[in-house]
Amino acid sequence: MFRRPAVIVVCAAALLATPVLGQDRRDMTIVDLIEMPGIGGPVISPDASQVLFTRTDADWDSNATRTHIWRVGMDGAAAVQMTNGENGEGNPRWAPDGSRIAFVARRGDEEASQIYLISNAGGEARALTEHPTSVNAIEWSPNGEWIYFVAQREETEAEEARAAVKDNVFRYEEDLRRSDLWRASAETGEAEIVSDGIHHVRGYSVSRDGTKLLVQMSPTPLFDDMLASELWIADGDGAGARQITHNRVGEGNATLSPDNRHAIFVANTNDELSDFYFNQRVFVVPTDGGEPVSILPGGHLDVNGAMWSADGSEVFVRVNTGVRQQIFSAELGDIEGDGQHDARVTPVTEGDHSVGAWDYHPATETHVFSINRADNAGDLWVLSAGRGGPRQVTHVFDYLTEEFRIPRIEDIRWEGEDGVEVEGLLYYPIDYVEGTRYPLVVQTHGGPPASDKFGFSRSHNYEAVLAARGFFVFKPNYRGSTGYGDDFLRNMVGHYFDQAHKDVMAGVDHLIDAGLIDGARMAKMGWSAGGHMTNKIITYTDRFKAASSGAGAINWMSMYAQSDVRIYRTPWFGGTPWSEDAPIEAYMEASPLFDLHKVTTPTIVLVGENDNRVPMAQSVELYQGLKSNGVETHLYVAPEQGHGWRELQQRLFKANVELDWFYKWVLEDEYEWETSPAHPKTEKAVTTAGQDG
Repeated sequence: MFRRPAVIVVCAAALLATPVLGQDRRDMTIVDLIEMPGIGGPVISPDASQVLFTRTDADWDSNATRTHIWRVGMDGAAAVQMTNGENGEGNPRWAPDGSRIAFVARRGDEEASQIYLISNAGGEARALTEHPTSVNAIEWSPNGEWIYFVAQREETEAEEARAAVKDNVFRYEEDLRRSDLWRASAETGEAEIVSDGIHHVRGYSVSRDGTKLLVQMSPTPLFDDMLASELWIADGDGAGARQITHNRVGEGNATLSPDNRHAIFVANTNDELSDFYFNQRVFVVPTDGGEPVSILPGGHLDVNGAMWSADGSEVFVRVNTGVRQQIFSAELGDIEGDGQHDARVTPVTEGDHSVGAWDYHPATETHVFSINRADNAGDLWVLSAGRGGPRQVTHVFDYLTEEFRIPRIEDIRWEGEDGVEVEGLLYYPIDYVEGTRYPLVVQTHGGPPASDKFGFSRSHNYEAVLAARGFFVFKPNYRGSTGYGDDFLRNMVGHYFDQAHKDVMAGVDHLIDAGLIDGARMAKMGWSAGGHMTNKIITYTDRFKAASSGAGAINWMSMYAQSDVRIYRTPWFGGTPWSEDAPIEAYMEASPLFDLHKVTTPTIVLVGENDNRVPMAQSVELYQGLKSNGVETHLYVAPEQGHGWRELQQRLFKANVELDWFYKWVLEDEYEWETSPAHPKTEKAVTTAGQDG
């Protein structure tokens, strides 16, 4: 049994202060951040000697990223790229005997992604399936006979006939196609459906002995119908399916115990599963009937992943603790009976970092996980019971500290207006001199049920670039963030903007009082809920010289109907805006639209044209209000993009236009736009137009 706590502690400040012999490090650029790889999806081989993972790299010629599958020895040796398809690959899975690797890809003239197989020794991959719709979420059966997958239903004959004559009118939110669970023969590729063909499959797992399936199903694919999902257990061929949960929570990350007698799942509910919008709990439910039991009650830990130990006596959980994310072991003991069970918790990882992608190998009690920290953007580490401390497996990001000057990061704490302690992260200017006050950029995270954690800068927030240009970057985990207990998270219930914006400004004042910040040179930025916060802040105070609002809500009444998500928003306001006795005052009080007459801060607005989460209409309302009131503003729309901007040129533009705005209004200086490696002349023309516009 895996019991010994492991400690991963990195002294980032000491590491960053160490000179690199024979080489001058330079400051990072936006392009450097865009070109920084991303790795994820680690999967340990059956004999625990190797690890598969995905690596994503920028491709300027295609203006996109490409993901391929890599393999590395558990000792960190012999890293090799296994695939190189034009459209990339993902979802790698070992065959039970370790001889082959299955993955998902779309190649050649294929319209839908399929399952491919490649020998672990290398060579050409071959397509296994010819499914009419794209496959995803593949898993082998433990005997190697089948590969399970999820796929969206194909068009009916009537739908194909309509499409043939370009009859393309659809019913909003009603014509979404459900997904089913299938399995394909690992030899012939012949596939058969194993779910009921009625519900929408949101997730599934295969038992360790291969005799059972645990499937999460809901009535439709709609986001809000997540609360109507339930867990079903069935035989490996789908027979004998029966429902084992009956509640109004969304049961995610569900797996069966080694003996198939229990299942675990994660849900953001209270311990009684009677209410919604809490820090996430992990529950254990008997598969033969009975009520789920919360094994880490109280909401003190925000659980976002869970795995059974080798013998089922423990559950390993990935936990958000605020500015850090760790793995813990929860020893179950006797979990029979109803109610709560306060499991004994032991840390598996510790340190100023965030544990990301994660896999566990029960036979050898081995964990592999990515560690994102100030000096490394997420290399893989391995930790095995009885084999000493953690060992670094990949070295994808070693070059970062060899080539670049990296900003120092600290966690800081301060008191909110009501005396509650608040925490956040502070990135220091690269050439910080004690006693000097610097300009500040305040970045607020999305969610808002989320938190900013220790990690390496990425291009969407480009903290390293800001630090290199002499800015402090402040990332407060304001009220409504996860990892600080239910009361902290649920401060937004009944009133979205109660203490959240005050927490941000109290943190700013804390930094000014500490002599770090020049309060006359500050900018505010954020995306999604971070954009909501920006919109509120510019109506609450005129202390910021510039602001950037990314995909933020401005009018919660119209937002409620426009967005694809309502379940999170109903608790904030206490009801819908169209119900009898609707809480209209709560909606209006939380909507910055009605206070835009107070705004003087020059504010740019950015949004994706096809954003379903925070639709473009919200940004248009903000832009029109600012422009009508004479506030300096521009609205930048990324064509065909959703809630995030994926194209490389768009990501470069976002950072450029924000930096240009901050230079102009905060520093009263000119900013020289970065150009892309692919099209420097074209990029320069675009950026010049952006500056003049």
